[in-house]
Amino acid sequence: MIVETEAYAGAGDRASHAFGNRRTARTEIKFGDGGSAYVYLCYGIHHLFNIVTNGKEVPHAVLIRAIEPLEGIETMLKRRRKEKLLPQLTAGPGAMSEALGIKTQYTGLRLQGPELCIEDRGIKIREEDIKAASRVGVAYAREDALLPYRFYIKGNPYVSKAKGLET
Repeated sequence: MIVETEAYAGAGDRASHAFGNRRTARTEIKFGDGGSAYVYLCYGIHHLFNIVTNGKEVPHAVLIRAIEPLEGIETMLKRRRKEKLLPQLTAGPGAMSEALGIKTQYTGLRLQGPELCIEDRGIKIREEDIKAASRVGVAYAREDALLPYRFYIKGNPYVSKAKGLET
């Protein structure tokens, strides 16, 4: 279950890879129709999984920062070389992608399976339990770094320990 995300508002968002409508081989997928994966390598180490979320030529995306594992836990433990289920297994975008086996090769995949699928399981979260905060690790974006574009479920142990300013 997705428990933490960050939004990136495309051409006008200094924190977005598509700021100023910058188009590269890596970011071209962000200019496509919503519902595709955008996975990039951060610091040459961590694969970060984003979902393209808008229509063609509007490069919005949402970074999936953390999930609460509900199934496939044994596979996730093996991928992360962990012995028992603790929040660190999937808290944070790099750890989460590693646990799920998501790599840059997934860029462009539609999110309807079989390799990658996001589904609505009917889990309801109370509005007051959804918190907004500033994004993490984007200080270079100046005032855009302070936008309340990080969303997480209050009190969920799988939310990353990253600090953002709550709104």
